[in-house]
Amino acid sequence: MTSPPSAPLTLTPSASRGTGRVELSGDLDHHHADLLVETVGRLLAEQPGLRDLRLDCAGLSAVDSSGLAALLMVRRRTDGAGAELHLDGRPAHLNRLLEITGTLHHLTAPTPRAGAAGGPQRAAPRTAPAEQPPPGATGPTA
Repeated sequence: MTSPPSAPLTLTPSASRGTGRVELSGDLDHHHADLLVETVGRLLAEQPGLRDLRLDCAGLSAVDSSGLAALLMVRRRTDGAGAELHLDGRPAHLNRLLEITGTLHHLTAPTPRAGAAGGPQRAAPRTAPAEQPPPGATGPTA
């Protein structure tokens, strides 16, 4: 059985006032996944002060495992640039893929910002429990 040819992925990037936007249309699959990562990389490089990157996914007709890997790489790149990733207009098939693979929360949760109110709290360092003297031992003598 042969699979139907993939629909070309069309990406329309733009940026204004600290927000980058990429409109996706077509198939985000093994033929086109690198194009998304490259486009986002260029946008982040050209707009170093971006606070938000919005991917408009409403026009996606299909997403395969390579497309999912591309979205995970985009999340890594936006985290590295200090930008928040938003997956807007997610079609049902994308939500289903993200839920099945356990990546929905990772790709849609707000990025913790260091020092921001409500940001991540560092746990106190773990210390080893104090050594207990063996039974019958007496404490230090003065």
